[in-house]
Parts: sequence; structure tokens; C-alpha cells
Amino acid sequence: MERRRFIKQVVHTAATVSAVSAARAFGANERVNVALIGCGTRGLHVARLMQKVPNVAFVAVCDVYETNAAKAKQWAGQGCEAVGDFRKVLDRKDVHAVLVATPDHWHAIPTILACQAEKDVYVEKPLAHNIREGRAMIEAARKHKRVVQVGTQHRSAEHYREVARIVQGGELGKVRFVRVWNYTNLYPRGIGRVEDAKAPEGLDWDFYLGPAPAVSFNKNRFLGTFRWFWDYAGGFITDWGTHRFDSVHQVMGEESPRTVAAVGGRFELKDGAETPDVLQATYEYPSFVLSYESCQLNAHGTGGRTEGKSYYRARGKDDRPHGEAFYGTNGTLFSDRIGFEIFPELEPGGRPGGPPSFRMKRKEAAGQDATEEHVKNFIDCVISRKKPAADVEIGHRAATIAHLGNIAFRTGRKLKWNADKEEIVGDAQAAALLTRKARKPWDLI
Repeated sequence: MERRRFIKQVVHTAATVSAVSAARAFGANERVNVALIGCGTRGLHVARLMQKVPNVAFVAVCDVYETNAAKAKQWAGQGCEAVGDFRKVLDRKDVHAVLVATPDHWHAIPTILACQAEKDVYVEKPLAHNIREGRAMIEAARKHKRVVQVGTQHRSAEHYREVARIVQGGELGKVRFVRVWNYTNLYPRGIGRVEDAKAPEGLDWDFYLGPAPAVSFNKNRFLGTFRWFWDYAGGFITDWGTHRFDSVHQVMGEESPRTVAAVGGRFELKDGAETPDVLQATYEYPSFVLSYESCQLNAHGTGGRTEGKSYYRARGKDDRPHGEAFYGTNGTLFSDRIGFEIFPELEPGGRPGGPPSFRMKRKEAAGQDATEEHVKNFIDCVISRKKPAADVEIGHRAATIAHLGNIAFRTGRKLKWNADKEEIVGDAQAAALLTRKARKPWDLI
């Protein structure tokens, strides 16, 4: 395969961007100026947490929807500029970093152009719309010596570091099977079905579509539900699954599968969405098997439960809708964003009627969402120039697992993955889904 050429010359008539250099040293009390690109619910939430870090200020906000941009500008206060075109933000010499919280199909281009403009980037997960875009983002970050943190905040959670210590230290015994799940109940309506319509006032719909195919405005393709369309995202597995794949990589110490196969469909939700309402993917890693499952028809989930314990996004006392399970020879460890538990295995050959004997101790620990710690780590690295907790390469490895699962589902075939070359072996149709032809003038990657 010829050497990949991902980044083309940027088509932009504005003045050449000039910004702080990678080698600049921030003074002890010098302000880090950040611009928010994508002012929806998640973007504002992360921005609020980032602004709590000492000496951080948001000096610009950007959104193709004027309503969201105005809301963000009001939050940021005096001295904050609101624009519709993110390139205007990158032209500003006083902007040191950007927070990219757009829909998935708009993650790569602003990140790459920000790196070229010598600005550091915090980009929400999944890293990119497809695998080739993710690799282009890594190349841009390395070439321009930028700090690029991906919003997989489990990497900054103390309880996940403890889970990794337990598993890698051998306390759980040999772990050869891992399960990940994401459940919710959207039955029967799903996201609903609406007709195409005129775009709302203040929305630049063509700019919103960007590199994606040109289509008429449809409410389902916009705020909140864009994730269920292949043009912009990849459904549950890229949305929720990416977080958990990254945690599996952190805990197991392996980042690349050899093969992947997937089955599923949109069985019951007869709405306007495209991605599956049930999906099961199996990945063969060098030393273990990973099973991923998502279901939008039931919120119960899987795994052990402890009475009175809270689980991430649970709505009832019995459901456990999101999590990871590490099945070891000594016990099973269940984890999610707000803690973990260990259920020990019985010792073999116990005396009938006698007290049970276990191979390890029962254990549980509480945790919490670590987004606040994650954004602080990013700002610390902007100043120190160290690699962040979820460096762009780490985020790319996690997103790749989700993308491969979708490719296996869409082709209906088991795929062989060459991680070193980032190639699907012997399947040209599947390999074509590693990237896509972007719409002009956004065919920059």
C-alpha cells in the first residue's frame, strides 16, 4: 500500500494563521484562552468544567446554529466573541486551545486545522467519523507538536486505574473473556419519524452537513439524534461503546484485535434512524475475546448487582444498563463510570453442606464521572507540554474498535484486521468503509 496522504492543502482565503508556538512557556499566572467549537449540551458542560480550572477563559464560541452560539456567549460573558465559522476562531492569535464538541463528522477537520494553527485541542469522543480521519488527526498532532486530548474521561478516573491494577496484577486470575454492554429502552417510538422541512432560523444547514452528503433538513439528523445516522456518526457503539473500549484497553493492556464479526439489525424501532437497535460484535484480541452488545429495546443490561448500590444511568433498582465485565479464573469484576465490584469464584471441591470457600475476596469501590479531572489534565498538559491522559493515539485505538464493529455489521462478514498497517485484509468492500469521499470543499483529508 502506498504511503497514506491524508492532509491536503487547506482551501481557505483568510490570512495565514499565526499563533503561539509549541515551545511557548506559560507563566505561573498567565491565562490559557480557549475557544469552544460546537455549543450544544455536551460542549457547554465540558466548557463549564474547563473554565473552573484556574487561569482558563473562554474568549470565543462557535456554532453553525446561532441559537446555541448565543447561549454559549451569554454563559461565557463579556469579552467572548460568537461566530458561525470555526476558521475565524483559528485565525485569532490569542486563542491557545480549542474544545471541539461538534457532531462526530465535524471532529476531524477542526482538529487538524487547529493543529496546523498551532493550537492545542480537546476533542470529544469518538475521535473521528471513520478510521482514516482518526489517523490524519494523529499525524497532524505529531507534525505540529500539539496536545490533543480525547474526551474518553474514564482515563482520568481513579477507580479505573485500580481496576487495571487488579487485573494486570493477577488478582483476578487469568482473564480470557471480557464483556461490554450498552442498553436503553427506546421501544416503541425510537427517535420518531419526521418529514423533511425548512431549516430553523439561524441554522446554516449546509455548513452543518459539511463533509457529509447534501440532504434536506430533517430534525432527526440534527441536535440530539444525529448519532443514529451513518452520515454523521455510528450509533450506540461509537457513542457509548468508545468509552468502554478505551477502558478495556487500559485494563487489559492490549489495544488491537485480530478479527471482528458482528450481527444485528434495526428490528423493532420503525423510526427514521439507520443504525441498529440491536448489535452484537465479537473481537479476537491476542490474549482474550471481547464481546460487545448494545440493545435499545431493553434497559436491564447484564452483570451482577448489589442491593442498594447505584449504577451508571440506571433507572430502576435491578437494571445495570452500561458496563464492562472482566471474567477471571478467581472472580468476575464488573465496572462502570461510577465504581466497580468483584464477585469471587468458589474454590473447587468444597465439602457438601459446608461453608463456601472463595478464591478471592468480595470487593466493591465507588467512583465518579471524571470529566472534571480530564479537562484539568488537558490544561495542565497545555502548559507543561506533556502527553495527556487520553492522547489522540489512545482515542484513535478506542474509536477504531467501534468503527470495525460497524464495518463488520454493515458488510455481514468476519474481518481480519492488520493493526500495524491499519488495513482490513482481503476484503475490498469492507476496506472501502475505512474512509469516505467527503463533500467539497471539505474534502481536506
